[in-house]
Amino acid sequence: MRILFACGGTAGHINPALAVANTIQKELPDTKILFAGNPEGMEARLVPKAGYPFAPIEIQGFQRRLNWRNIKYNTKSALYLLGASSKARDIIEDFSPDLVMGTGGYVSGPILRAAAKLGVKTITHEQNAFPGVTTKLLTRYVDKVLLAVAEAKDHLPAGREYIVTGNPIRQEILLADRGKAREELGVGGRLCLLSFGGSLGARRINEAIADVVAHFVATGRIHHIHATGQYGTELFPELLLKRGIAWRDNPHIDIREYIDNMPQCLAAADLVICRAGALSISELQAAGRPSILIPSPNVAENHQFHNAMVLASKNAAVVIEEKDLTGKRLCKVVRELTADPQELENIGRNAASLAIIDANERICAEVYSLGIKNNGI
Repeated sequence: MRILFACGGTAGHINPALAVANTIQKELPDTKILFAGNPEGMEARLVPKAGYPFAPIEIQGFQRRLNWRNIKYNTKSALYLLGASSKARDIIEDFSPDLVMGTGGYVSGPILRAAAKLGVKTITHEQNAFPGVTTKLLTRYVDKVLLAVAEAKDHLPAGREYIVTGNPIRQEILLADRGKAREELGVGGRLCLLSFGGSLGARRINEAIADVVAHFVATGRIHHIHATGQYGTELFPELLLKRGIAWRDNPHIDIREYIDNMPQCLAAADLVICRAGALSISELQAAGRPSILIPSPNVAENHQFHNAMVLASKNAAVVIEEKDLTGKRLCKVVRELTADPQELENIGRNAASLAIIDANERICAEVYSLGIKNNGI
């Protein structure tokens, strides 16, 4: 079987495709896999690093706010779009896939549309509770539409079947041992807070978390792991110093740019404070962790807010919108939650009840049902 994956833009689109590809490669080692994406995008780095061949196709989105800079950007986007269809056709005819799967990002559109016109079987997977524009457009063309959560159906055209599979989950999340993780991280008998705002970092979150660290450090009750993100590496230490926190001498204040051992940190955590990206939420659910979600307001269709509200509506998370975020309010919510272990446990249990831990298998089953049939096996 030969499978072409189309994805790009953010890790939230790329990592699900890599997870599915890895599962397929493990189950069917003879499968030939190719990824298509923007040569300037994150996918151009992550895909080859994962060991898969990469076919470049130049494409980018359009900016909705009109100014001279965005007009120039949109002109370039339009030129890319004009050439994208023929480039997509070239990639497909060259690789001759049995199936094409898209997991979001602008590159998915032209690749899947071209595949459908060429008679190749197609699948798209939507990670968010509020589907992106690409998914909405592709529902007219593709053979199967897979969704992470049932709530996404409410925002898609009626009259066709939508299959809820969940988001792919790293096996390490499911297999992590809580006791071992807490021991290795030096948590001891303290409450473990885990916080992060994305790989680049979010200034508002960093500022509020600095207040949380300052508020709780004197109690001796908290072990805090915080990822500042790329733009917070210099800012966050300054924020702590302004609050009189000598964090470098405190083994229970663990500050880093990026969390590269997320399965271990999630397993150890008693409470997580983070954005509401689709994959972060899926991992919180799989780990059964209570969380305070702060949706990013700077994403398409405000989809993180919709993701967060799926959990909030089931008492599976507490949501603070960024416009309402202050250090004082975040400290208050953390204090109330950690003072009530039973409520904290209930929230984590509710999150776990929403998890789809066999998403990889569900997605692969849908891929096989089209790809293997198309291949004549």
